[in-house]
Amino acid sequence: MKQQICQFILKLMGWKAFLKVEMPEKCIFCVAPHTSNLDFLIGKVAFCAVGGHRPSFFIKKDWFKFPFNLFFEPMGGIPVDRGKKTSLVEQVVEEFNTRDHFQVAITPEGTRKANPKWKMGFYFIAKNANVPILLTYIDYKKKMMGIEKVFIPTDNEEEDIRQIKLYFKDFVGRNPEGFSIGDV
Repeated sequence: MKQQICQFILKLMGWKAFLKVEMPEKCIFCVAPHTSNLDFLIGKVAFCAVGGHRPSFFIKKDWFKFPFNLFFEPMGGIPVDRGKKTSLVEQVVEEFNTRDHFQVAITPEGTRKANPKWKMGFYFIAKNANVPILLTYIDYKKKMMGIEKVFIPTDNEEEDIRQIKLYFKDFVGRNPEGFSIGDV
């Protein structure tokens, strides 16, 4: 029932959602471009519309103050303190190792502003936890969100990141100037 409601909401908004790969119990959703807070809402509705479970996601710890914590915690939010230099990668890898089902959505840019030097955490988590990366796009120009490619990290980190960035190069964020893949 929830899936049909989300499909209806997307249709009302003029959006379409696509899932063209199998969704594993454990994976990283690498979501790009991320240029607006609206990405979160569209992403949640689109993910539900294609029959996805509730993936976790990272969000600044500032958003976990009352009353916002009542919204983000049940939705799978994981607070991140950007001021601490703890190994978030190791913590998330441990979560993958201890759970039967764990999916986490990560925006590689790490910000809604243009950042050609993407954060590498999503890649190292996937590699160290031995889980696939599902390349998940959001395209405001076409009003589409989709998961159509599975990426398995290799031992060539530089080429892997280049290939991932190239995959996202033609998708348009809500604020196109806020997205950059840098020189690839």
